[in-house]
Amino acid sequence: MSDSKLPDAPSTARNREPILAHLKRLLADSRRVLEVGSGTGQHAVYFAPHLPHLNWQTSERPQNLHQVQAWLHHSPAANLPAPIALDVSSDWPPLRVDTVFTANTLHIMPATAVEMFFQKLPQVLQPGGQLIVYGPVKIDGEYIGPGNADFDVWLKERDPLRGIRDLEWLDQLAEAQGLQRTENNYLPANNQLLVWQMTRNRTL
Repeated sequence: MSDSKLPDAPSTARNREPILAHLKRLLADSRRVLEVGSGTGQHAVYFAPHLPHLNWQTSERPQNLHQVQAWLHHSPAANLPAPIALDVSSDWPPLRVDTVFTANTLHIMPATAVEMFFQKLPQVLQPGGQLIVYGPVKIDGEYIGPGNADFDVWLKERDPLRGIRDLEWLDQLAEAQGLQRTENNYLPANNQLLVWQMTRNRTL
C-alpha cells in the first residue's frame, strides 16, 4: 500500500519530533510501553525504530484497529508487535508495562472514559511505572493560547462530551490511583507533554 492510500493524521508529522525528543529521555529505562489510542499508528511506526531498546505495544478500539494494522504492515519494526484491541471503558488485556503513553486522546474521550482510563492504570503499570500524556490541557482554568479556546469550541460542537481537560482534574484522577505528576513540558502548537509517576500501589 502506498503512503497516499494509508490513513493519515497530519498532526503526527508536525509533532513527532518534539515528542520524540522527550521520549528518548523519559523512556531510557523502559522496556515495554503500551500506547493507548494509537490512532492511525503513525506515531508508533516513527517512535519505535528510534527506541530500539524497548517494545512498543500499540492499541486501539476494535473498530479502528485496521488503521494501525495498515501502518504497521507498511512500516514494520522488530520492536513493534501486532496492535491489540483496547477500549478504555471495557476490560483491558492482561499486560504489565513500564510506561503507558497516549497522545491526543483525553480531549476526544468522554469525561467518564477519561476517569476509567486512569482507574485502569494500576492494572497495567509496573511499580514505579509512568504515564506520559501528550495533548492540550487547561491550567488554572485557562487555555494555553487562544487557538486552544477555539479548538475546545470546535470539539464540543461535534460532541458535547469532548473537551480540553483541566490539568488539576487530571492530577486528581492520577493521585487517586497512586500517581504523582513529575513533569509538565510545553511543546509547540499549545500542547503539553505531561508525566505522572506511580509512587504507591493501590489495592485493586
